[in-house]
Amino acid sequence: MRHNRHAIFATITASTLVFGGLAATSAHAAPAKAESLYAPSALVLTVAQGEDPLTATVQRAVTLTCAPSAEGTHPAPEAACKELESVGGRFTQLARTTPDRMCTRQWNPVVITAHGVWHGKRVTFSTTYGNACELAGSMNDSAVYSF
Repeated sequence: MRHNRHAIFATITASTLVFGGLAATSAHAAPAKAESLYAPSALVLTVAQGEDPLTATVQRAVTLTCAPSAEGTHPAPEAACKELESVGGRFTQLARTTPDRMCTRQWNPVVITAHGVWHGKRVTFSTTYGNACELAGSMNDSAVYSF
C-alpha cells in the first residue's frame, strides 16, 4: 500500500483548518437576533385630489416613523406621533365631527390616506372631504396631516 505524503498532509491540513475554524467561529459567534425589517410604527401619509383613494392624484406625501423614535419626512414627527398615540392610532378619532370653519359646498374632493404599520398592526385608512376647506376644518390643529 503506497501513501502519497502530499495527499495525506493536505487532508490533515484541510481538516485542521475546517474543524479549527468551526471551533473558533462557534466560540466567538453571537447568538442571532430576530430583527424586523420594519419599525413597529411606520406610516406613509398622503393628501390627494379626487374621490377615490386608489385613483386620486397625490398632492403631498410624507413618511412618519414613531418607533423606535419619531422621525421621517413629516415636518413635525414628534407632535404627529404624540397625537396618534393619544388616539391609539385610530385615524378616525383625529377628525372633528363638527368642523370649526364655514366652507362653501363646492365639490372638489380631497382624500387623505395612511398606510403602514402602527404598533405592529397593519394600518389602511382613507377618508374623502368635499374640498380642501372641509379637510382643514375637520383636521384643524391636527399635527398628523399638517404637511
